[in-house]
Amino acid sequence: MNPMGAIKITVKRGIDLKVCDAFSSDPYVVITSGSQKLKTRVMKKNCNPVWNDVLTLSMTDPNMPINLTVFDKDTFSKDDKMGDATIQIKPYLECLQMGLGELPLGTAVKKIQPDEHNCLADESKVVWVGKGKMIQDMILKLQNVDRGKVQVQVEWIDLPGCRGLKF
Repeated sequence: MNPMGAIKITVKRGIDLKVCDAFSSDPYVVITSGSQKLKTRVMKKNCNPVWNDVLTLSMTDPNMPINLTVFDKDTFSKDDKMGDATIQIKPYLECLQMGLGELPLGTAVKKIQPDEHNCLADESKVVWVGKGKMIQDMILKLQNVDRGKVQVQVEWIDLPGCRGLKF
């Protein structure tokens, strides 16, 4: 299947992540979508890591889930899973398809509330950043763990020769 474009995911930071080792954890994030798998750097001994790592996925199907999993890097055993979340990208893509003209910079095009269908810990906004671009910042509440959140930002990237955002 030909890509529609790409989605740039900036994994900004972890918040109050689970302690997996004696006093801390060595967290890293894995993003998967379909057969694609990308990961951030490992942050040593830090339950509130700041990564600011940019990961880019090619998008062939807007309905394909984007999964985020946090792991604790272990040297002598299998890495511990520290929780996971699904990045709901559909509301963001719908905003891109609105065909908006130029808006004032920083205009919130859409507000998405946390609910049982997403992993949002707080309200998330799709924001106009100019030149036909929008971003969405999200704080995701990690699932299957007693605590922890991850802040990410998503941005669409048009790729030359791609069919564009149509679904």
